[in-house]
Amino acid sequence: MFIDIDFKSLTFIVLVVLGLSTIIQLLYYWWYFSRLSFLKERGPANTNPQLPPVSMIICARNEYSNLEKNIPLILSQDYPDFEVVVVNDCSDDGTDELLSDFARADSRLKVVHLRQSLNFFQGKKFPLSMGIKSAKNDILLLTDADCRPLSNQWIKAFAMRYGRSTEVVLGYSPYEKKKGLLNLLIQFETFQTGVLYLSFALAKKPYMGVGRNLSYRKSLFMKNKGFTSHYSIPSGDDDLFISHVADKSNTTIEISPESLVESLPKTSFVSWTRQKRRHLSTGKYYKSGIKFLLGTYTFSQLLFYASFIWLLFLPIVYFIPVGIFVFRSLNQFLIFYKAGKQLNTKFPFFFTSFAELFFIIFSPLLLFYNLFSKPAKWM
Repeated sequence: MFIDIDFKSLTFIVLVVLGLSTIIQLLYYWWYFSRLSFLKERGPANTNPQLPPVSMIICARNEYSNLEKNIPLILSQDYPDFEVVVVNDCSDDGTDELLSDFARADSRLKVVHLRQSLNFFQGKKFPLSMGIKSAKNDILLLTDADCRPLSNQWIKAFAMRYGRSTEVVLGYSPYEKKKGLLNLLIQFETFQTGVLYLSFALAKKPYMGVGRNLSYRKSLFMKNKGFTSHYSIPSGDDDLFISHVADKSNTTIEISPESLVESLPKTSFVSWTRQKRRHLSTGKYYKSGIKFLLGTYTFSQLLFYASFIWLLFLPIVYFIPVGIFVFRSLNQFLIFYKAGKQLNTKFPFFFTSFAELFFIIFSPLLLFYNLFSKPAKWM
């Protein structure tokens, strides 16, 4: 009898945890993520018929093949006034000659050659700072050497989002789809991260962007002294900078199909893990309010799956936890499906529960590993 009472009490407690974590998840889905999922088509913020000049910034180290493919796509953008600033960061693979050839053929391409590594900034921040300082225009559009625009209207899509008070425009950059489990995990993480930072920006709580597709004003960069507030951290040229300078009044998003750029995903688990360790190393520097919101969302995921699995081994009518699981999953499917439509992303949502469980376990392990070993620098 004593054991029966204990099991009943335990079952009740675990069921309460499942219910509370489900409610928290639903609050995030419908209070935050629905802003992106059900975002209506918006007119341009910039109504001036004279489009502003734009400077694109690309940092590259030993990216010969990617630059050879993508620079022509970038230079073929349908936009009246833009320049492309490529920072060649100590490449030794023939990138110097390739960029020199491109620059001779098209005056819109400006090349900044860095001949030796300098330690004023960690990782990508020093070459990016040199590129920004070399830009002649106030509106900057950032991407990477391995990214290709999916439309020749890419620059225009971002430029049209600049209203009078706009200083930051957050974009989205999916990874190229390939076969295999690793690519599915990359696709899910990219999508979920995009849903989080874009939804929070729509809720007037911007906290990050991705440097593969990001725009802000040079004047904002100079006014905030660039990356000096976090220069010693190897990563963070995108998320920590945006966290520092973006606010509810100066930030907007651009997610039209014309604004997307596609990136090359990692093809080995080791290289992807190395990349993810760098990304995770910046989260602890976010503002406390954002850390609380992100932490609560992640912790509620952990509690949801842990309590659901636990209930399957406790004396309970199974349709109760299974019903809660299905109800939450249907809400999640609707929100994620609509968000996927907004981001022009066709993700296999049947994979979501497995991917969530994987990252609930895997990400804390990487964070723990980072405590004892510094993540590799940007290469």
